[in-house]
Formats: sequence, C-alpha cells, structure tokens
Amino acid sequence: MASSSSGLTFKLHPLVIVNISDHHTRVKSQSQPPTATSASNSPAPRVFGCVIGVQRGRTVEIFNSFELLYDSSTRSLDRSFLEKKQDLYKKVFPNFYILGWYSTGADAEESDMHIHKALMDINENPVYVLLNPLINHAQKDLPVTIYESEMHVIDGIPQLIFVRSSYTIETVEAERISVDHVAHLKPSDGGSAATQLAAHLTGIHSAIKMLNSRIRVLHHYLNAMQKGEIPYEHSLLRQVSSLLRRLPAIESEKFQDDFLMEYNDTLLISYLAMFTDCSSTMNDLVDKINIAYDRHSRKGGRTAFI
Repeated sequence: MASSSSGLTFKLHPLVIVNISDHHTRVKSQSQPPTATSASNSPAPRVFGCVIGVQRGRTVEIFNSFELLYDSSTRSLDRSFLEKKQDLYKKVFPNFYILGWYSTGADAEESDMHIHKALMDINENPVYVLLNPLINHAQKDLPVTIYESEMHVIDGIPQLIFVRSSYTIETVEAERISVDHVAHLKPSDGGSAATQLAAHLTGIHSAIKMLNSRIRVLHHYLNAMQKGEIPYEHSLLRQVSSLLRRLPAIESEKFQDDFLMEYNDTLLISYLAMFTDCSSTMNDLVDKINIAYDRHSRKGGRTAFI
C-alpha cells in the first residue's frame, strides 16, 4: 500500500488506543460468551467509532474517540446517533472536532471506503485509525495504522484509495499517570508481592531490550551511511547529534555522586531486608525450640532453652 504524500503530522494519544481496545473487548465478550465453546475460534465482529481532536496547521492531534452504531445489513453508520454524540461532545469539548473514524481488523477492507466517504461531509479529509486485535508476539510496533485517502488514477480512472500515514504517540501528564496505573494493577487473583515484582522486572527487561535493539538498528544505519551504502539523511543526522550532545551530562561528577549514593542506599535497604528476614526466621526457630523444651521441662523438670 502506498504512503501518504500530504505532509501531515499525526499525533495519537494513548486514550484512543485504550478506547478502541476496550470497545473491541466488550463486543467480543458479548458476542462470544464463555459457555459458547463452539464459537470461541470464530472472528469477533468489527467495531466502529469516531476519533476527535484538533488540527493546528499541518499537525493533527487525535485526543479521544467515541463509539458508533453500525448497520451490517446496509454497511452504513447510524447517522442520527453520530450527530447526537457529536453534539454531546461539543458541549464538553468545544475545541475538539471529528477528525475521522476508527475500526478493527487486520487490514483496510473495500467496504471501509463507503464509510469513509460518508464522513466526508463532516470532515473533507477524514483519517482512518485501524487497530489490529490479533496477537502477534513477533511484532514490536503498536498494531495501529493510520490511513488517509488520496485520489489516484488507476487504469485511466480516478479512484479514492487508502494510503498509510506515519504517526507518533503523544501523551499528557494525566495520561501518563493513568497508563502507569493500569500497567501496575494488581492481578485479580491477588498475586503475591514476588509475582508483582517479577512482572515489574520483566517489564523493565523488555523495555531495556527494546531500547538496545533500536540503538543497534540506528548504529547499523549510521555505519551504512558512513560507508556510502545509503545516501545521507541530514534531518536524521541532526536528531542523532542532538541526542548525543546530551550524553556528556550523564558523565559529570555530580551525576556519579548521586548515582553512587542511590546505589549504596539501594544496597543498604536490600541488606536490611535480608537481616530482618533472617532475624524473623531465627525468632521463629527459637520459639519452636522453647516450646519443645517447655514440654520436656514439665515432664522431666528441665528448664527452657532460652
């Protein structure tokens, strides 16, 4: 599929991804109850909704979304429901506008263009956010794709087709707190502290592993650029240079002092926890021995051990 040539910059907020995922999960659980084992392998129905946000110049920022009713027989959206939801959101978020719509699926389908065209009277160039609900453990990027529509001439006939657009994840403080809270939710079975610590360390390990792989890809790319295997891309070089200029600040004497102080504090807390655990174990052992000797003292007149 072709890439977009509009030059627009898209910023997607995590709340949109959470809303779409929640919408898909609810519809899937309602359409496939746990007792219906025969239909457990059937694909879940697609969900549809609108994405709202603001556009400032060439930057499109998608903040939120809301659900829509879809008529599968006519393959169209409930227009009255859409207008009602739009009026309600206008009262709460007067600066937000409908930027496009969302759906779920592995790829854009031919029928999606009918829905896309139906929204052009609200937004002349709507965006299409597609979430792939299928789990792919080998995939490292988010399963979210943003499409724009462009007019292309195919076989001498002008046609409106979907083209992929790149995007970045944008967050505000409230979203970061919410996402962090969701990531650290306690398991429903009341998992132990060790289980939660293992999950936390696994998340940190995955993040470091991902960072290492990205740095390795960037390193190989720069080596190929230096050898002349690929052309120079000055915008990327400026970003790399800006990133590297921050590194010497980490090697300052103040940073080393703060780092060693925090490292020693962490070791001290670990040692104290270990001593506390050993003391508790010893106390339990002493209590058991005292109970045993107390029983013998009642029979043979011997004194307690401690």
